[in-house]
Amino acid sequence: MSAVPTLTRKAVGAEDKSSRRAWTVTALLVVFMMVNFADKSVLGLAADEIRADLELSATQFGLANSAFFLLFSVAAVVVGLAADRVSPKVLLLAMALLWSVAQVPAAIGGGLAVLVASRVFLGAAEGPAFPVAQQATLAWFPDHKRNLPGALITLGVTLGVIVSAPGLSWMIQHHGWRSALWVLVVAGLLWAAAWVVFGADGRHGTQAGAQGDEVRAAVPYRRIFATRTWIGATVAYFTSYWIVALMLVWMPSYLRNALGYSAHTAGLIIVAPGVPGALVLPGQAGPPGLPLRRGAGSRRARGQVGGWLLALGAAACLAVPLVDGTSAKTVLITLGCGFGGAYATIAVTTVAELAPPARDGGALGVMNAVVTASGLAAPAVVGALVDAQGTAGYQHAVLLSGLLLAVGAAASFLLIDPARDIARLKA
Repeated sequence: MSAVPTLTRKAVGAEDKSSRRAWTVTALLVVFMMVNFADKSVLGLAADEIRADLELSATQFGLANSAFFLLFSVAAVVVGLAADRVSPKVLLLAMALLWSVAQVPAAIGGGLAVLVASRVFLGAAEGPAFPVAQQATLAWFPDHKRNLPGALITLGVTLGVIVSAPGLSWMIQHHGWRSALWVLVVAGLLWAAAWVVFGADGRHGTQAGAQGDEVRAAVPYRRIFATRTWIGATVAYFTSYWIVALMLVWMPSYLRNALGYSAHTAGLIIVAPGVPGALVLPGQAGPPGLPLRRGAGSRRARGQVGGWLLALGAAACLAVPLVDGTSAKTVLITLGCGFGGAYATIAVTTVAELAPPARDGGALGVMNAVVTASGLAAPAVVGALVDAQGTAGYQHAVLLSGLLLAVGAAASFLLIDPARDIARLKA
């Protein structure tokens, strides 16, 4: 008579242990993304110091930042496909160690060539980070519970800027820009040590046990990439990532050179665009997740919620030339970057729902490769605008970003419908 309750207690205990492990892994991967985006943002925070030290034009500095994305997309595809076969725990550990190694040459010394080579290597190591981190996290949760952990991983991007910007700015101002690179070397090694001890792979499929997964598992990648949902999520996310790249590379210079803030104040204000993102991202677990839990279609839960985020970001960016005063422009840019840059969770959970478990690593990796091509273009385009137009080039870059976000919003509204495309993949 007592056997059933005993078995029940054991099952509950095992479930609690699995849940604790899932959230431990999620917390570690939030920190992983924080380190990742601190690595990305450091050159933007030190833009004026690096340009003065290495005697670079705005175009040259923009190209140096674009170099970060030269192998970024290729690595995202290769490792994304490998993530369907290789342990994500191993891949994530290797990436974190390579990040630290990549920072060392530029931290030691050298000129533009060393900086560019270091950033190319770092970009190759960081290219797969976001899709693999998302895949590793989402593998611990069923589809209807994925919005919150997915949002938290994306929140790590925002927190990486919020937490690191003031400290790195202080290091740059008081100890030089190369000292900030050494800080990031240590941060990457510390995270790798924690991951060895506490990291683990999840085993929860996108539709674990659901009939039809075996059919979808055999679907070739080309059919997934041809769906309107994958195309819509990728286009929308591309425009959102443009905003992220703009904020990381050129926002500190915009604040200092176009809006007149001091270096110290700019280092604090750069945190501001992350605030709406930090508020929006956990909220995504509610607006998209609630309809899913109630059985509503994910076209509304993800496509429309994501479309509104991009539309709000576009409206804020396009309104910048219509207002006078530094404060008003700063508020609008903050809102534009915050809402416009908050699409990643929508894109990732949408594609994770669309693709079968055996294909989600590749589907996410290829999407990330296409999306981060905007990071290759944005720094160089803005640098050319600044060299050609002076401080007016910054505002034109914001307008261009607003137009791109409007295109992304339209793609999210009109193309995303995972239920429709899953049915077609099964056919």
